[in-house]
Amino acid sequence: MVKVHSYLCRLVINNMENKLKCKIGPSILNADLSQLYVESQKLLDSGADYLHLDVMDGNFVPNLTFGHPVVKCLRKKIPNAFFETHMMVANPEKWIEPMAEANVNLYTFHIEPVINDVIKVCRKVKEAGMKVGLALKPGTGIEDVRQYIDHADIILVMTVEPGFGGQRFMSDMMPKVQWLRHNYPLLDIEVDGGVGLSTITACAEAGANMIVSGTAIIESIDQAAVIASLRETVESSIHKCNV
Repeated sequence: MVKVHSYLCRLVINNMENKLKCKIGPSILNADLSQLYVESQKLLDSGADYLHLDVMDGNFVPNLTFGHPVVKCLRKKIPNAFFETHMMVANPEKWIEPMAEANVNLYTFHIEPVINDVIKVCRKVKEAGMKVGLALKPGTGIEDVRQYIDHADIILVMTVEPGFGGQRFMSDMMPKVQWLRHNYPLLDIEVDGGVGLSTITACAEAGANMIVSGTAIIESIDQAAVIASLRETVESSIHKCNV
């Protein structure tokens, strides 16, 4: 009887672990970076599941943001939060070790500049102790990432051109999300760019469960309310995938 009970408990736990979960990760790109710790902690206190940290090199994208020294400093202030670095850089392999040393949890890089070396970069990210995210620019099709999906923990579908905050949401990216959800029912699928209260329904219904939202959360007078609303919309659709 004890063995049966233990087996059933494991089945329940495994079933819970294998279900999709909604995760809201505010982007701090439009926050007051002079108050990075204060702004980040406020987002976490308002219900954020993780922080989405946009790293730009001025090469892959025209803008510059910050690198591993800033992330490392932020980690010292916030030791337990889940950090995703969105590496909008021309050479993602170069920054794997520095970001691992900064205790980044999820290293998401664009496949476009390393299209022939994606598996090698994935392997090095995992060897460094981080989860792997593969990001697609709007012009990059699903066919370009299909062979690499099994090597990744998440797929990030960009719904704006990477490099700038405050852009208009591209609804024509939703078929990518739909294809991923149909073919990979338990995959973490992230959307980033122009996601807010007016566009979250499209993302949720397409099958996204990881939501990056910058301007809509950062510029709100009630960040907790916005995060809660985004979560409610996603969770109302996500049960369809948890079968």
